[in-house]
Amino acid sequence: MSTVTCLADAEVGDEVWSTTHRLLRADLVAYANASGDQNPIHQDEEFARSVGLPDVIAHGMLTMGLVASAVETVAAGRDVASFTTRFAAPVVVPAGDDGVEVALVLTIAATDESAGTVTLDAAVSVAGTKVLNRARAVVNI
Repeated sequence: MSTVTCLADAEVGDEVWSTTHRLLRADLVAYANASGDQNPIHQDEEFARSVGLPDVIAHGMLTMGLVASAVETVAAGRDVASFTTRFAAPVVVPAGDDGVEVALVLTIAATDESAGTVTLDAAVSVAGTKVLNRARAVVNI
């Protein structure tokens, strides 16, 4: 489910986008092939566990890309002046048809009429655990 409001009319605290993404192992393979990032922690369970991970994990940039895509949709053709985040926890992607569900909510964190910008904060989580910290975008309106 997704919700978009006109950024120019949005107020601090307004939710402007909410959705979930189901990531499967096949998505990790596709992303690895597209990005060239063939690190085995993203595809080889045994290797991932050997380096202390609980299982195969999604590429951090894939998770970040989900947010960037949502920001771009909400920006609706406006310039995205900046986009930042920090990785908080790995997105573990179990084998099987269920994969993992990544929840994403964008809210208005600030508006600056004099600068003509809106700042969006992204809450990104898996099963209630935050996987990105300080995920923030500034959009010119």
